[in-house]
Amino acid sequence: MGCLRQVLKGTAILLAIVAAAGYFIYHTNWFQKKYLYPLPYAEEVLAAARESEVDPFLIYAVMRTESRYSANATSPKGARGLMQIMPETGTWIAGKINLDGYNGDLLYEPALNIRLGTWYLASLKDEFEGNIILTLAAYNGGRGNVKQWRRQYGWPRDFSKTEEIPYQETRQYVTKVLDAYSNYKRLYGPPR
Repeated sequence: MGCLRQVLKGTAILLAIVAAAGYFIYHTNWFQKKYLYPLPYAEEVLAAARESEVDPFLIYAVMRTESRYSANATSPKGARGLMQIMPETGTWIAGKINLDGYNGDLLYEPALNIRLGTWYLASLKDEFEGNIILTLAAYNGGRGNVKQWRRQYGWPRDFSKTEEIPYQETRQYVTKVLDAYSNYKRLYGPPR
């Protein structure tokens, strides 16, 4: 009985040490940059960011939340690629930017997906006068819904209460993107 107690005590101590080490490693900037907030497709992201005047860290935050950086991601609703663009939205964007030869399968190409998704973010940002919360809510829940919510609930131009977004999915989405955006800025500093 005493031997079993010693084994259990030793196991508990070992588990506590492993848990503490894991906690420490998880919270290091190295781990966070490498595994949680990496900078994949850097060339494509920076090119799209410059072209559309969008903070590259916001692009990364959207990509992380939408697809976890998977170029082949497809949502149950049919959104495709890194920034999870619906084929119909891609067609609309391609028309706006005079992109010839577009088809929905091209949304799985990282450079094009990032370019179209970033252009769309920029257009929403312009439409909602730079309000990042409304921009992200529209990216997820649709610009028409956000316009309706603004009218229905009297949201001001500087709306900032994410908890008042009526769709739970959109509310959670905006919160996740803002959290990722904040972490990117914390880890990497001002965009280059």
